[in-house]
Amino acid sequence: MSTEFDLGALLAERGAERYELHGRYLNHQLPRMLHTIGFDKVYERGEGAYFWDADGNDYLDMLAGFGVMGLGRHHPVVRKALHDVLDASLADLTRFDCQPLPGLLAEKLLAHSPHMDRVFFGNSGTEAVETALKFARYATGKPRVLYCDHAFHGLTTGSLSVNGEGGFRDGFAPLLPDTAVPLGDLDALARELKKGDVAALIVEPIQGKGVLEAPPGYLRAAQELLHRHRALLIADEVQTGLGRTGDFYAYQHEDGVEPDLVCVAKALSGGYVPVGATLGKDWIFKKVYSSMDRVLVHSASFGSNAQAMAAGLAVLSVMENEQIVAGARLTGDLLKSRLTALIDKYELLVDVRGRGLMIGIEFGKPRSLKLRSRWTMLQAARKGLFAQMVVVPLLQRHRILTQVSGDHLEVIKLIPPLVVGEAEVDRFVDAFTEVMDDAHNGGGLVWDFGRTLIKQAVANR
Repeated sequence: MSTEFDLGALLAERGAERYELHGRYLNHQLPRMLHTIGFDKVYERGEGAYFWDADGNDYLDMLAGFGVMGLGRHHPVVRKALHDVLDASLADLTRFDCQPLPGLLAEKLLAHSPHMDRVFFGNSGTEAVETALKFARYATGKPRVLYCDHAFHGLTTGSLSVNGEGGFRDGFAPLLPDTAVPLGDLDALARELKKGDVAALIVEPIQGKGVLEAPPGYLRAAQELLHRHRALLIADEVQTGLGRTGDFYAYQHEDGVEPDLVCVAKALSGGYVPVGATLGKDWIFKKVYSSMDRVLVHSASFGSNAQAMAAGLAVLSVMENEQIVAGARLTGDLLKSRLTALIDKYELLVDVRGRGLMIGIEFGKPRSLKLRSRWTMLQAARKGLFAQMVVVPLLQRHRILTQVSGDHLEVIKLIPPLVVGEAEVDRFVDAFTEVMDDAHNGGGLVWDFGRTLIKQAVANR
């Protein structure tokens, strides 16, 4: 009997069972949801900003794996780096030596991160947040962390404690001491800080849920308030960092902002090997790791593994050599301007916002009686159905993958790979225009699917 493992043969034999296997052994609601909204596609391969199915049809990816695929799928430089590191047969994760790759990646990442001094490498965005929460509480000696309404910082217990969406938190209490404050509300922040027990405020410079940007001047003013009360500013750049918003970090769009801790992940992986990083001030790290007795007080079994470090180094090299950040800014400006120009044309379209290649498209109540009655019917069944009605024909009719930006929101979030260009902008805007024409004309796939969603929403009550 052969002891060899043949992955290609296994996929050829069992790949068609993908939805059945997931429903039987994993989260059984995922295939059910995908079948309901018509997203149960079978993608055979991916490259750059595209997928292909078995028939050779291409699909434009405007989701990037929720931001993971910053360089698109299978970038040749990242792929080669991973082949190289595997072929090197490094003595990885011995636990009692200092391999070169983590130091090299930290050095390169810090070169893009003014005012940051040290890095802790973990395995994901939520772990990067967990690290920041622990470090902030230990460094300040205070227990409570503030977060903003509608925030999303991860789903492990610590990061869930600073999650601004009740649907994620329900049933998982007790959580860490925490308090929500409205994004942009400095008075609310000041009231909480006066209580004297706040370790930090964690904030997304642009919230992923709804694509809501912190008001101009808020981050700097919040930073000054926090420091006055010996509390820290944590910038969660897990989704917004590494060029997504047209600057390396989203907080850099505001002058004078110098976070004490910064969380990154997603795009740093190159789409291959999970990696998260928590960057911080030297004094914070030295306080946490204050003696040799505390050398392992915070660590991660797979943190700093060679494959993740090689992927991160390759990603940063590509970003520098291919001017990814500048490209994201230019392409994002083009996409946003093209979409903004449609607001006057479509009464269901009320706002286009965001920075770089993180754009929110918001829908709202129309003026005309016929459209308003249909809108009201959808809202009565479940808020967020119209946005889903737009997402589905974009995929079914135009082979463009998008998704709503959060539950019960009439907002589509566009976070495509940062390698998209004018051709992809044209394809998306043309498709979106056709879908909106259909919706405003009152017929076709959009409203037909709306009836299906209403039935599903009512059945789930």
